[in-house]
Amino acid sequence: MIRINLLPHREEKRKARQIQFYSLSVLTLLVAVIVWGLVHMAIGARIDYQERRNAYLEKEISLLDKQIDEIKKLREQTKILLERKDAVEKLQSDRSSVVHLMDQMLRILPEGVYLKSIKQTGDDINLVGYTQSNARVSTLMKAIADSAWLESPNLVVINATTVNGSPISEFTLTFKLRKSFGADAAKPAAGRN
Repeated sequence: MIRINLLPHREEKRKARQIQFYSLSVLTLLVAVIVWGLVHMAIGARIDYQERRNAYLEKEISLLDKQIDEIKKLREQTKILLERKDAVEKLQSDRSSVVHLMDQMLRILPEGVYLKSIKQTGDDINLVGYTQSNARVSTLMKAIADSAWLESPNLVVINATTVNGSPISEFTLTFKLRKSFGADAAKPAAGRN
């Protein structure tokens, strides 16, 4: 016997497929919303993390800028203090140079040589004086060259003049104070009479 199904099976299959399509569409939409939400949360978390890092770096940069400013101020103060220290050391080292200069001039000045003026500019000394003969100026220059405190004698000019009717020579001589004397340099100068 042949059985014929007269029920609308095609309609039922179509309805079943439509229900299945709608359910899959809703399910796909839900999955898409969940994935979009997760991606959005992940990206938001990364942005927050980067913003926190940026804020931390800006805070550290501002601290380092303050430290750099303090270092600059300290360097300026150090430079000023070193300049003061150098000035004090220079004054300290030059303090006794005038005493040594006068002491040496008294020790090495030959008879017949008279000083008119002595001018010191730094380590350079300019000496103007009178002498009875040119040989005594030469003796003075040799004594300056042999001195432990003086060096580089240079005769600038010598002129014949008359003072109180006596013929004499006026001379200008330059020389230098020695920068470093050393321990042995002070002993011969102190021993001379």
